[in-house]
Amino acid sequence: MLRLLNLELQKLLLNNVSKVLIFISFILPFTVLILSSIKINFFNLFTLELGELGVFNFPIIWHITTFFASQFKFFFAIVVVSMIGNEYSNKTLKQNLIDGLSKKEFILSKFYTIVFFSLLATLLIGFASFCIGMYYSSYKEAAIIFRETNFLLAYFVKLVGFFSLCLFFGMLVKRSAFALAFLFILFIAEWIIYGLLAWQTNAELAEKIQNFFPLKSMYKLIDQPFQRIIMTKFPEKMDLAYDYAVHWYEIVIVLGWTAIFVILSYKLLKNRDL
Repeated sequence: MLRLLNLELQKLLLNNVSKVLIFISFILPFTVLILSSIKINFFNLFTLELGELGVFNFPIIWHITTFFASQFKFFFAIVVVSMIGNEYSNKTLKQNLIDGLSKKEFILSKFYTIVFFSLLATLLIGFASFCIGMYYSSYKEAAIIFRETNFLLAYFVKLVGFFSLCLFFGMLVKRSAFALAFLFILFIAEWIIYGLLAWQTNAELAEKIQNFFPLKSMYKLIDQPFQRIIMTKFPEKMDLAYDYAVHWYEIVIVLGWTAIFVILSYKLLKNRDL
């Protein structure tokens, strides 16, 4: 595993574009650090400081930071599809196979890289969240601090699943731009199917089915935290209550899609004439 990972990291670090995109994909999630220190002065009447509103208290901070950090995954998605596109355009795929790398090892090297960067991103956002929480949170008890760290697990699984999907599209079309276009097409297709199901049945059943779709199941791992933030400020608004928790079956669904995408990527490569 380390040999395959090291091989892939060498390729990425020798590519200037990949280095820039990797740097951006790791730096942008840390804009949450900037948000925590923003102070907005409203006509000298009062100052609004996000950090003082309680949104960075434990345990809600794990939910907020992982949700916002996951919005920047598109930048590393470009790196993933570029890994495949460059292999075909630079003929390095064929050369690697000639040099003794099996097709299975080739796909595994990509997948190990995905897992490595997803794990690194999770550790970094976890560390940042902990630091922000320790500074702003009024709760310092260990039981409260680590109560909802399962959002970090959901964040990791979400990244691995999404990047595995990008790997599959990269293998399918061999071109970075087309692979990214397929992500948009899949997003539209999921909502079209949802609309048809809602029309034929009902919205509730259609949504339950949609939650099994690739992109929607990944999104459902970390639901939006805005309603939850409002609920903490206005607990009497019971109509805003919703299920924001990380559920084991949601993780299983995304892991299932991850396995499918990796296996399909291998099948494509195995059956393709190079």
